[in-house]
Amino acid sequence: MFIIIGFVIVFISAMGGFILAGGNPMVLLHISEFVVIGGVSLGILIISTPINVLKALMGDVLGSFKGSPLTQAEVDDLFKMLYELFMLGRRNGLLALDEHMSDPANSTLFSKYPSFMKNHKRQEFLINSLRPIIDGKIKPEQLSSIMEKEVDAMEEESHHTTGVLLLVGDSLPGVGIVAAVLGIINTMSAISEGPGAVGHKVAAALTGTFLGIFMAYGFINPLAKNLEFRHSTALSYYRAMMNAVVSFTRGLSPIMALEIARRGLPEDLMIEADKLEEMLKELG
Repeated sequence: MFIIIGFVIVFISAMGGFILAGGNPMVLLHISEFVVIGGVSLGILIISTPINVLKALMGDVLGSFKGSPLTQAEVDDLFKMLYELFMLGRRNGLLALDEHMSDPANSTLFSKYPSFMKNHKRQEFLINSLRPIIDGKIKPEQLSSIMEKEVDAMEEESHHTTGVLLLVGDSLPGVGIVAAVLGIINTMSAISEGPGAVGHKVAAALTGTFLGIFMAYGFINPLAKNLEFRHSTALSYYRAMMNAVVSFTRGLSPIMALEIARRGLPEDLMIEADKLEEMLKELG
């Protein structure tokens, strides 16, 4: 919602200032300039981006209009789910967790937390982290480096979409100049038509430069920055899970493992210590 408000403010501010200065917004409507700038930008995007990153970029852009990728309710569910899982492992041993890791779709524990169950990537991350410990393939002190590498890989992958968007944003002023140069070439061929025709074509050429710069710094680059923040917020879920699992497998109590995970959350999603304790007590 806020991103739409931002887009509207940028557009109204630019057009409003232009109109207040006596400009007619209709003189900015030169379809040829839109075709050049839109087409070349799309071509740059396709040339530079693998199909899987293009799909991810589309999902990220659409997701940016839906609000935060991580809600407080999802964080609360994660902590409650991990607490139940850790308590089960502490009472009955880590082998008691195997039935939940082997068949998460039918797990009575996981099924209580839809925000976890509906996201396959979250399930996979937790299962891939605990299964080697349950099976005895690795020692608890080795788990941290494995999980960190997986989170680092997620972070690196998240940079792909923002990098592509920044490339397009950084290219747009140059694309605007290309459109302007083409417009000037067109203008030179129309000098014999008189000052009116020349003025119209020069205005069209300058519109290309304006559109390139306006789209880059008013929309595309800010959108890329928004995606960076979204990715960072989404990754905080996995970092919290990692901190909790690593702490628990190293012998800390469930509540202390979750306390360590809590302290690693972003400020806007961090659960207060008293609230966390009260929330976990309600689980029994």
